[in-house]
Amino acid sequence: MTQVGRPFPTIASGDVAPDFTLHDQNNEEIALRRYRGDRAVLVIFYPLAFTGVCTGELARVRDDLDTFQNDDVQTLAISVDSVYAHKIFAEREGYDFPLLSDFWPHGAVAASFGAFDTDTGVANRGTYLVDRSGIVRYTELNRPGQPRNADDWVAAITAL
Repeated sequence: MTQVGRPFPTIASGDVAPDFTLHDQNNEEIALRRYRGDRAVLVIFYPLAFTGVCTGELARVRDDLDTFQNDDVQTLAISVDSVYAHKIFAEREGYDFPLLSDFWPHGAVAASFGAFDTDTGVANRGTYLVDRSGIVRYTELNRPGQPRNADDWVAAITAL
């Protein structure tokens, strides 16, 4: 994983994933611990809704949802946008997976994973695959302008 020079500790493969509870686009509480023992979780941090690269990356999840959300894995996409922005974003783009709001405390969950960019106030493009026991098995961290390759996520999910 590439370190992007932020003051937060970066989560690495083999670490226990920090637990969190956030609200999704339907204002429902979603906790990472809810999936422990049941499914792996692909945690995708993205800078902002309605932006080109973010929309494209999440469209890949939408277009291949059976790979990213099934009996073995759950996808949780997280940004600092509000629940209300996520609602419109999900409806407009047809995203049928949780978009979680890390709005307040601003970026706290992204910071706990080492993915928050204090210079811009948004999450970097962090991706973390958490196995059923809560251990991080895959990590990736890119700057906001650097798109990710979702084929790498598929390979990590397949390798579990």
